[in-house]
Amino acid sequence: MESHANRIMWMIPILAWVLDLVPYNIPHSEGPIIDRPDLLQEYDYVIIGGGTAGSVLASRLSEDEGVMVLLVEAGGQETSLSEVPGLASTLQLTDMDWQYRSQPSSTACLAMYDRRCNLPRGRVIGGSSSLNYMLYVRGNKIDYDNWEAQGNTGWSYDQIFPFFKLSEDNVDPNANHKYHGVGGFQTVGPAPWTTPLAQAFLDAGEELGYDARDINAERQTGFMTPHGLIRRGARCSNAKAFLRPVRRRPNLHVALNTMALKLLIDGTTNRTLGVSLDQPTKKGAVVLVRREVVVCAGAINTPQLLMLSGIGPARHLSQHNITVIADLPVGQNFQDHIAAGVIFSIDEPVSLLTDRIQNLPALIRYSFFGTGPLTTLGGVEGLAFINTKYGDPSIDWPDIELQFVAGSYGSDEGAHLRLALGMQHKYWSKYFSHLSYTDHFSIMILLSRPKSRGYIHLATTNPYTHPKIFANYLTNIEDVQVLEEGLLFALRVGNSTAFRKRFGALFFDHPVPGCEHLVGKSDYWQCSFRHLTYTIYHYSGTAKMGPVWDPAAVVDPQLRVYGVSGLRVADASIFPTIPTGNINAPVTMVAEKAAHMIRTYWASAETPSPPLLKPFIDYEEVHNDFPRERGEEL
Repeated sequence: MESHANRIMWMIPILAWVLDLVPYNIPHSEGPIIDRPDLLQEYDYVIIGGGTAGSVLASRLSEDEGVMVLLVEAGGQETSLSEVPGLASTLQLTDMDWQYRSQPSSTACLAMYDRRCNLPRGRVIGGSSSLNYMLYVRGNKIDYDNWEAQGNTGWSYDQIFPFFKLSEDNVDPNANHKYHGVGGFQTVGPAPWTTPLAQAFLDAGEELGYDARDINAERQTGFMTPHGLIRRGARCSNAKAFLRPVRRRPNLHVALNTMALKLLIDGTTNRTLGVSLDQPTKKGAVVLVRREVVVCAGAINTPQLLMLSGIGPARHLSQHNITVIADLPVGQNFQDHIAAGVIFSIDEPVSLLTDRIQNLPALIRYSFFGTGPLTTLGGVEGLAFINTKYGDPSIDWPDIELQFVAGSYGSDEGAHLRLALGMQHKYWSKYFSHLSYTDHFSIMILLSRPKSRGYIHLATTNPYTHPKIFANYLTNIEDVQVLEEGLLFALRVGNSTAFRKRFGALFFDHPVPGCEHLVGKSDYWQCSFRHLTYTIYHYSGTAKMGPVWDPAAVVDPQLRVYGVSGLRVADASIFPTIPTGNINAPVTMVAEKAAHMIRTYWASAETPSPPLLKPFIDYEEVHNDFPRERGEEL
């Protein structure tokens, strides 16, 4: 295992060096994002978080030449390696990752160190779109119609559908353009290369009575070779899609490696005045805002920033001696798509073992031709949405998503994936290590609409201290039951003729450590996924959108924070309920709709904005309670 890890360590720098030289897939062909350390004193809009949503907001709001827009991002530039789809998993636990962990659990993550799941989040321009698995899934029509039914006017499927198409430039020649956009910023299409296992997955679905279809079109239930956010074989993050083409706009400033410490809010009028920032060259900078601050920091960072600024549960804030500006349920309603997995060994040398991905031929194919195994969507070669017996068969609203992977967490022989999961060594050595050097595939079973709810609390008042994330995975027994049914269906997929006849598929039946005593009993599967619990990184819901009468709501259907003027939230934290599917596309949609609402509002406002002030001055006399050094308490 150690020798293999050493091979990876020297291959990756070589890969990065070659990628910066080759002519075909130059990662920064549009140029890097321009970092502006010298900020103005005042902007029309300040956007906190340059991730999936913030990239869209900054691009769209700066289309109005008469406004000045500042985008604040805690991370730095994307790298050559982050643009390689097949290396997505290696980006976790790097400087591009916030490296969050859930609090210890008694119901899930039992195989992980301290019973805590690792929760990756992008700390880089482009955010999690710069390190995720690039899958393009919009969710289900019923998801959004339910948002509207809950009192969120303007959020039905028919009303949000145009914003999905607005972003999209779908390059799949078979795409139905009734449902897909062309000419948008975001390139969407199939991976240029797949293993033979991808077709077998579609064949298995047909064998089980499911059509192969575009799950982002008329119906979601079915099997599909996935669309991804990929351009010429390279990752198309939201930073690449929305920011790089407009990076030279004079009215768009981007501050990289800059931490938003606190929102400045007038305690008398509850008007948002600006933001306190920690820049690499200027600690304690203050930027004022003329129109609005839009928080796009994601479902973990957004509630942390709001609570540090006095917006949150009054009782919790008072425990940290934070003055309460607005008593709102910030940090509640935490949701995520979690998954279990089944693995099948095969007798054909076709799966995505590390030695077949990180080698010179694969590097040449990727670098010069934009194809080969390095262009796979993190190894995910198939998607399916199916209904278990707990779903309603009369409607198209599947309760389980399957992700077919041409490998497993054992494919890299323990070099990185074990660490990325935070898995205890005994679970690796007694389970996944048996897969090293062998061909196999896995099917991940995702719980589409979890009923378990978690919450986020502040650990301290230091913005650099990670908040406490109580994920509460699998605390609702109905989640356990649905996930188990999905797992049983995945076993049928792997045991189908399509896989057995062509590839000799055989279920990997090593018992999960800690569950050996339950082998052959009905409780075994529940035990297995309580130990091997996988987050799919879809954290949502912690600043819930809802009507004024909803006691759980933090923002209104215009995404304005209740009780505070000049402040909106636009990211996955506003989801009332998590969509049925991966969330990058829905977050982009939210940002597109938010930009439209903001621009429409200010275009019709009766009072024009005051003139911009001159270049930046230090406003310590306005707000002087930021930490002077990282690690110092407020």
